[in-house]
Amino acid sequence: MKALAPAPGARWLRNEVDRLFDRIWDGEEPTSMGEWTPKVDVAESPEGLTAKLDVPGIEPKDIQVMLEHDVLTIKGEKKEEIEQKNERMLRVERSYGAFTRSLKLPVAVDPAKVTATFRNGVLTIVMAKAADAKGTTIPIKVI
Repeated sequence: MKALAPAPGARWLRNEVDRLFDRIWDGEEPTSMGEWTPKVDVAESPEGLTAKLDVPGIEPKDIQVMLEHDVLTIKGEKKEEIEQKNERMLRVERSYGAFTRSLKLPVAVDPAKVTATFRNGVLTIVMAKAADAKGTTIPIKVI
């Protein structure tokens, strides 16, 4: 009797399903909606959080950043380029359309200290931690 071998690509599918279930058990909401999904990096420092989103080909005026409680939401739209009448497309791989990314933040941030900048197709959002989220260091007294 032959042993069953997984089909090529089955490991990738299993990993994706495992990640989906991990998010469900962690209580994390799906983070993206729309026709395409820009990649995002989030870093934490003692002072705050920084999110960087790759959004090449999008004008800053077509991006909206919202903070509601502990959820950061970024919405935008990459508009499709108009095809020239005398051109025949041989390959189309670039994505167009609307997107929404919602990120549940791991700590509370101060909404008054959130900034968003756009440079070279990268949206950078810097969020200062709320005073109570930074925590305090308790000195130890020797008696």
